[in-house]
Amino acid sequence: MATRLYVGNLPFSTTNEELRELFSSYGTVTDVHVVTDRETGRPRGFAFVSLETPEMARAAVPRSGARSCPRRPLVVNQARERDDAV
Repeated sequence: MATRLYVGNLPFSTTNEELRELFSSYGTVTDVHVVTDRETGRPRGFAFVSLETPEMARAAVPRSGARSCPRRPLVVNQARERDDAV
């Protein structure tokens, strides 16, 4: 079962391919989604990356937070389930 990670503090120019390459060093990346604004279509500065196993995701969290994309420290956490009950 894939485990989703939240990746924040991204430059607005970050692409799915760049994130896939960055996180592939931790394991098999199954999905990458850079979140965009509904109105403008511009990236919002965060994304979700899914790694194949929970172990790969746990290994990526502390290590990738110290990395930068380019020259910005990334914020990486395990993604929380969305609460649509609002």
